[in-house]
Amino acid sequence: MSMRGQGWLVLAALLAFASGCKKTAAPGDNVWAMVDGTPITRTEVDKYYRTQLNPDAPTPSQDEALSLKLNVLDELINNRILLEKAKALGLQAADGEVEDKFTEFKSPYTEEEFQRQLKAREYTVDDLRNDIRQQLSIQKVINHEVVAKIAITDQDVQDFYNQNRSQFNVTEPQYRIAQIVITPHKDPGLRNRKNDDATTDAEARRKAAALEQQLATGADFAQVAMDYSEDPASAGSGGDLGYVPESSLSQSDPALKKEVMSLKPGQVSPVIVLRDSYRILKVVAKEMPGQRELSDPSVQQSIRDNLRNRKEQLLRAAYLAVSRNNAKITNYLAQQVVETAGKLPVVAQPNTAASSASPTEK
Repeated sequence: MSMRGQGWLVLAALLAFASGCKKTAAPGDNVWAMVDGTPITRTEVDKYYRTQLNPDAPTPSQDEALSLKLNVLDELINNRILLEKAKALGLQAADGEVEDKFTEFKSPYTEEEFQRQLKAREYTVDDLRNDIRQQLSIQKVINHEVVAKIAITDQDVQDFYNQNRSQFNVTEPQYRIAQIVITPHKDPGLRNRKNDDATTDAEARRKAAALEQQLATGADFAQVAMDYSEDPASAGSGGDLGYVPESSLSQSDPALKKEVMSLKPGQVSPVIVLRDSYRILKVVAKEMPGQRELSDPSVQQSIRDNLRNRKEQLLRAAYLAVSRNNAKITNYLAQQVVETAGKLPVVAQPNTAASSASPTEK
C-alpha cells in the first residue's frame, strides 16, 4: 500500500476519533455518508470511483481501493455542501447553460463514439447532464463567494515583481510555437473538433497538403489546429505549445529547429516531413535574452494571473472549510474503517469495471 493510501486511512481514523468516537449506525448498508440529513450512497461513490481508475494499471489492492473510495466520498461531501449553497444563493445552473456545456462536451465525438464512451463509464445521458449541472452550479458558487472577492492591486504586482525579478530575466532566445500534427496511423485518444484522423501515410500526406493550402489562403491557424490536428495534447488549445527555449529546440528533430529559426513571428511553415508524422508550425512570438521589465504588459498579466490563482486556491480552501464547519456530516465509511482496523468491509469490495476518466471534470 502506498504512503498516500496510508495517509487517507490515518486521516479517516482521525476524523472519526475527533467526532467523539461514538458509533452512529448507518441508515442502511448502501448509505456511506449523511450531509445535513441527505444520504450519499455506496452506489454514488462506486460510480465516481470507477472513473478514477486507470484500465492499464494493475488492479488496486483492497487497501488502495478503500483509500481512493474515502477520497471520492470526501469530494462528494464537499460537492453536496456547495450544491446546497448554490440552491440557497439562487446560483443553480439554468437548463440553457447545461445544454450549451453538454453540446460542447459532445462535439468532438461522433454519435457512435459518444455512446461508446458513456457505456464504458457506465453513464447515461441523464447522468452526464446531471454531472454538468452540478459542476456548473458549484463553479457559480465559487465565482460568487470566492473569485468575485479577489482584488489584485498595482502595488501587489509591483511587490511581486520586485521580490521575483530574476524570474523575468530571459537567459536565452525563446519561441512561442503552435503546431498542427498529422500522423499516418489511427489514434484512439485523438480529440479534435472534426474528429478527423488520417489512418495511412497517403491520407496523412493529402491531409497535410490540404491544411497547408487552407492556411495559405488565410485560415486561422488556431481554428485549423482545433479542427484537424492529431496531437491530443495541443489540439484543444489551438496547437499552442507555449514558449520553447532555443536549447530545447536543439534537442528536437533538426528539421523542426531549422524551420522555427527561419520563421518570423506570425509566419507559418510549409509541411515538415518527420519520421513518424507531418507537422505545420507557426511562430507566434519570439523573445530575445534580457530582463523583462514590469512595463511589459505580458509581465504584468502573468503576475496578476499568478497572484489571482494563488489567492483563489487559498480562499477556496478556507471557504470550503468554513462551509463544512456549518454542515452536519457523518462519514459512515470512515467509521467502518476505524471499527475494522482498516480491514475492508464487505460493502467496500473494489469494482473492477473501470474507465480512465470522468466525462466531466470534478
